[in-house]
Amino acid sequence: MQSPWEPPWPGPRRAPRDNDPHLRISNAERHEIADALSKHFAEGRLDSEEFDERVGRVMNAKTRGDVAGVLDDLPRLGPPPPPAPRHRPVGQWVLALLLLLFVASIAAVPAHVHVPWLLIGIVGLLVWHRFRRRHYWRRRDLASRPW
Repeated sequence: MQSPWEPPWPGPRRAPRDNDPHLRISNAERHEIADALSKHFAEGRLDSEEFDERVGRVMNAKTRGDVAGVLDDLPRLGPPPPPAPRHRPVGQWVLALLLLLFVASIAAVPAHVHVPWLLIGIVGLLVWHRFRRRHYWRRRDLASRPW
Protein backbone atom coordinates (compact mmCIF):
# COMPACT_ATOMS: atom_id res chain seq x y z
CA MET A 1 0.00 0.00 0.00
CA GLN A 2 1.17 3.48 -0.82
CA SER A 3 1.79 5.93 1.97
CA PRO A 4 -0.30 9.13 1.93
CA TRP A 5 2.66 11.43 1.37
CA GLU A 6 4.11 9.59 -1.66
CA PRO A 7 3.14 10.99 -5.06
CA PRO A 8 0.77 8.85 -7.16
CA TRP A 9 3.24 8.70 -10.08
CA PRO A 10 6.45 6.65 -10.11
CA GLY A 11 9.91 8.13 -10.07
CA PRO A 12 11.36 11.41 -8.84
CA ARG A 13 9.62 14.68 -9.56
CA ARG A 14 12.74 16.82 -9.68
CA ALA A 15 15.80 16.41 -11.79
CA PRO A 16 18.39 14.09 -10.25
CA ARG A 17 21.25 15.71 -8.33
CA ASP A 18 23.83 14.22 -10.74
CA ASN A 19 23.44 17.23 -13.02
CA ASP A 20 23.87 19.70 -10.17
CA PRO A 21 26.87 21.97 -10.97
CA HIS A 22 27.50 22.55 -7.25
CA LEU A 23 28.29 18.90 -6.50
CA ARG A 24 31.93 18.08 -5.91
CA ILE A 25 33.70 16.14 -8.64
CA SER A 26 35.49 12.87 -7.89
CA ASN A 27 39.00 11.85 -8.91
CA ALA A 28 37.56 9.14 -11.15
CA GLU A 29 35.47 11.72 -13.02
CA ARG A 30 38.50 13.99 -13.40
CA HIS A 31 40.57 11.15 -14.84
CA GLU A 32 37.75 10.10 -17.15
CA ILE A 33 37.50 13.62 -18.61
CA ALA A 34 41.31 13.86 -18.87
CA ASP A 35 41.40 10.53 -20.74
CA ALA A 36 38.78 11.80 -23.18
CA LEU A 37 40.83 14.97 -23.72
CA SER A 38 43.98 12.94 -24.34
CA LYS A 39 42.16 10.85 -26.96
CA HIS A 40 41.02 14.02 -28.71
CA PHE A 41 44.59 15.37 -28.51
CA ALA A 42 45.95 12.13 -30.01
CA GLU A 43 43.45 12.39 -32.88
CA GLY A 44 44.58 15.97 -33.59
CA ARG A 45 41.51 17.90 -32.48
CA LEU A 46 43.43 19.86 -29.84
CA ASP A 47 46.83 21.51 -29.98
CA SER A 48 49.25 21.14 -27.09
CA GLU A 49 48.51 24.54 -25.50
CA GLU A 50 44.75 24.01 -25.54
CA PHE A 51 45.17 20.44 -24.26
CA ASP A 52 47.37 21.62 -21.35
CA GLU A 53 44.89 24.38 -20.49
CA ARG A 54 41.88 22.06 -20.49
CA VAL A 55 43.60 19.29 -18.52
CA GLY A 56 44.81 21.84 -15.96
CA ARG A 57 41.28 23.18 -15.64
CA VAL A 58 39.91 19.65 -15.14
CA MET A 59 42.54 18.63 -12.59
CA ASN A 60 42.04 21.83 -10.56
CA ALA A 61 38.23 21.57 -10.63
CA LYS A 62 36.39 21.13 -7.36
CA THR A 63 32.77 21.01 -8.61
CA ARG A 64 31.07 19.76 -11.74
CA GLY A 65 30.36 23.34 -12.74
CA ASP A 66 34.12 23.95 -12.99
CA VAL A 67 34.46 21.38 -15.80
CA ALA A 68 31.32 22.42 -17.65
CA GLY A 69 32.09 23.16 -21.28
CA VAL A 70 35.46 21.41 -21.43
CA LEU A 71 34.20 18.79 -23.89
CA ASP A 72 31.31 20.76 -25.45
CA ASP A 73 33.08 21.68 -28.71
CA LEU A 74 34.48 18.15 -29.23
CA PRO A 75 32.61 15.18 -30.72
CA ARG A 76 31.47 12.40 -28.42
CA LEU A 77 33.75 9.42 -28.15
CA GLY A 78 31.86 6.21 -28.77
CA PRO A 79 32.66 2.83 -27.34
CA PRO A 80 35.69 1.16 -28.88
CA PRO A 81 34.87 -1.01 -31.89
CA PRO A 82 34.50 -4.70 -31.13
CA PRO A 83 37.49 -6.83 -32.09
CA ALA A 84 37.31 -8.47 -35.48
CA PRO A 85 36.25 -12.11 -35.32
CA ARG A 86 39.04 -14.59 -35.88
CA HIS A 87 38.55 -16.80 -38.91
CA ARG A 88 40.10 -20.21 -38.65
CA PRO A 89 41.32 -22.01 -41.77
CA VAL A 90 38.46 -24.52 -41.85
CA GLY A 91 39.04 -25.65 -45.44
CA GLN A 92 42.15 -27.72 -44.69
CA TRP A 93 40.50 -29.50 -41.74
CA VAL A 94 37.38 -30.27 -43.77
CA LEU A 95 39.48 -31.66 -46.61
CA ALA A 96 41.53 -33.80 -44.20
CA LEU A 97 38.34 -35.10 -42.55
CA LEU A 98 36.78 -35.96 -45.92
CA LEU A 99 39.95 -37.77 -46.98
CA LEU A 100 39.98 -39.73 -43.72
CA LEU A 101 36.32 -40.70 -44.16
CA PHE A 102 36.98 -41.69 -47.77
CA VAL A 103 39.88 -43.97 -46.80
CA ALA A 104 37.87 -45.47 -43.92
CA SER A 105 34.88 -46.13 -46.17
CA ILE A 106 37.08 -47.86 -48.79
CA ALA A 107 38.53 -50.09 -46.08
CA ALA A 108 35.09 -50.89 -44.61
CA VAL A 109 33.24 -51.78 -47.84
CA PRO A 110 33.70 -55.33 -49.17
CA ALA A 111 35.18 -55.68 -52.66
CA HIS A 112 32.02 -57.11 -54.26
CA VAL A 113 29.84 -54.07 -53.36
CA HIS A 114 29.67 -51.44 -56.08
CA VAL A 115 30.06 -47.86 -54.73
CA PRO A 116 29.99 -44.87 -57.14
CA TRP A 117 33.35 -43.50 -55.97
CA LEU A 118 33.76 -41.29 -59.03
CA LEU A 119 30.42 -39.55 -58.35
CA ILE A 120 31.25 -39.11 -54.66
CA GLY A 121 34.65 -37.64 -55.57
CA ILE A 122 33.15 -35.18 -58.09
CA VAL A 123 30.53 -33.99 -55.58
CA GLY A 124 33.22 -33.60 -52.92
CA LEU A 125 35.41 -31.52 -55.25
CA LEU A 126 32.47 -29.31 -56.23
CA VAL A 127 31.59 -28.69 -52.57
CA TRP A 128 35.21 -27.94 -51.74
CA HIS A 129 35.57 -25.58 -54.73
CA ARG A 130 32.34 -23.79 -53.80
CA PHE A 131 33.55 -23.32 -50.22
CA ARG A 132 36.91 -21.94 -51.36
CA ARG A 133 35.30 -19.51 -53.80
CA ARG A 134 32.84 -18.17 -51.19
CA HIS A 135 35.66 -17.82 -48.67
CA TYR A 136 37.75 -15.92 -51.24
CA TRP A 137 34.97 -13.41 -51.94
CA ARG A 138 34.30 -12.88 -48.23
CA ARG A 139 37.98 -12.10 -47.61
CA ARG A 140 38.03 -9.79 -50.63
CA ASP A 141 34.93 -7.91 -49.43
CA LEU A 142 36.42 -7.45 -45.95
CA ALA A 143 39.71 -6.20 -47.40
CA SER A 144 37.98 -3.60 -49.61
CA ARG A 145 36.06 -1.94 -46.78
CA PRO A 146 37.36 1.55 -45.98
CA TRP A 147 37.34 1.02 -42.22
